[in-house]
Amino acid sequence: MRTNHADPADLAALRAALQVDDGGESALGWEAVRAFEAEHGVVLPEPYRTFVAEITDGSYSGPPEYGLVGLAELPDDWGDDRPERILSRPFPLTASWLWEDDPRPLEEIGPLIEPVFNDGSIVLGTDGCGMYWHLIVTGPHRGHIWNICGEGATPFGAEFGYTTAESGFVGWVRHWAAHKPWFDAE
Repeated sequence: MRTNHADPADLAALRAALQVDDGGESALGWEAVRAFEAEHGVVLPEPYRTFVAEITDGSYSGPPEYGLVGLAELPDDWGDDRPERILSRPFPLTASWLWEDDPRPLEEIGPLIEPVFNDGSIVLGTDGCGMYWHLIVTGPHRGHIWNICGEGATPFGAEFGYTTAESGFVGWVRHWAAHKPWFDAE
């Protein structure tokens, strides 16, 4: 997975999968992307960075189920009472964590859960019922997609064992475009 340079073939695959052909009218443009990055102290991973700058900033067609939200947006069901999101702090996980099954008391794990939702990632969208898809922008998993919900957090990509898809934004979109279930590994 390359996160520093956008492959033209990957960008073409994203454009085709999301059926975006408006000449970049729905894209943010480079000035807006750089302003977002400066404001949050991050550099977005490729090819997502070029995707929002040149192709489109969000898509109602998905992925996920309720569409791909814009770069500076959050899904409608995110809520207004959550702590501040700090994108420049490293995303805290490198492996799945089902806190629902964690034997430690909630008082102990609760403070560890909030950074999973709020640090080092942008929210790509929701499949509903509190299931959010995040693109990790800082930390060891930069460029990976994670599913984060009320029960736990799981990385997306074949190397993690839950899906047959390749890692990263392009692999996630291609998997969705192929109409495969998110977690299709046996």
